[in-house]
Amino acid sequence: MPTPTVALSTHKSHVRTTPYRSLEELCGGDPQMQELITRGKLLIDRGIPILILGETGTGKEFLSRALHAFSARRNGNLVAVNCASIPESLAESELFGYCKGAFSGALPGGMKGKIQQADGGTLFLDEIGDMPFSLQTRLLRVLSEREVMPLGAPHPVSVDVHLICATHQDLKTLVAQGTFREDLYYRIAGGVLRLPTLRARADKYQLIMQMIADELSLIQAPDQILAPAALQHMLAYPWPGNLRQMHAVVRYCCAVMNGTRIEVSDLPEDLMQFQVESSPVENVRRITALPIFPRQSHSSTPSRDERSRVIDALNGSRWNISAASRQLGMCRASLYRKLRELDIPHLRDQAMPAYAS
Repeated sequence: MPTPTVALSTHKSHVRTTPYRSLEELCGGDPQMQELITRGKLLIDRGIPILILGETGTGKEFLSRALHAFSARRNGNLVAVNCASIPESLAESELFGYCKGAFSGALPGGMKGKIQQADGGTLFLDEIGDMPFSLQTRLLRVLSEREVMPLGAPHPVSVDVHLICATHQDLKTLVAQGTFREDLYYRIAGGVLRLPTLRARADKYQLIMQMIADELSLIQAPDQILAPAALQHMLAYPWPGNLRQMHAVVRYCCAVMNGTRIEVSDLPEDLMQFQVESSPVENVRRITALPIFPRQSHSSTPSRDERSRVIDALNGSRWNISAASRQLGMCRASLYRKLRELDIPHLRDQAMPAYAS
């Protein structure tokens, strides 16, 4: 039987450079993620600092951006700071800013620090475990007093920020070792969200397929372009780099595949050489029969019957997404995708901007 031809969209403006842009897309079809997203929604507008824990590559920054986009502060700035990448000699001025003439080489007009730039919005401190101990004391004062003291300033400046921190480290261990302040830990860990590893997620198949659809801007179901043997390798692989690694692998496969189908030979060396236990044919068929939700071309004509069915469910539930998705027999993330496919507007989508790369 000839290999199916893959239909590719010519409208490259629809290709996303990041896998997610909303909480609904971030949760995928994994029960752990769905529970985590539900908890995050309850916390985000309560003024409670959020601490995101998870291995490298699990999507901590994606989650912080999605939470900000969902929050009442969505129109304010989201200022991200990687505490591990700022030299200790510059960290103080970067975070707290400085006034004119504060030190030799300072900008003539001074500079607002990252904390002040986030006023009215969200401050995301990534790799908070790597923050120098001397700055931890100053950050604690900012959180306690809601004010920041720029270098060389005669008086403090009031700030209103919502704090989200993230780390792949065990902060309790750092506290026990004396490298992280215990009082700061309890201040930033008001609400803890622990992201599962990719190997522990139940929706790896859907994630792979959605990433392929996004990378190639597919306008038809992408399951036909991934050979069952290649799929077996990708599902069995432990993914030590988590979502970041999977996204890189999908981009690589889409770039090097010869023709219209990704084979085992198109996988990176680590995946190609990974030993996969042989599975019965019916298991592969069962895997490839799982539902996926490919991107639709803007030129495609949606089914009027399907559109009416979705709108009827929404009207019957007073536009409650959870109730409507149960009535339609799909998860919330699937319903949000369906709304976009069928061009049905929803209030939450109006405030959900796509992420920049």
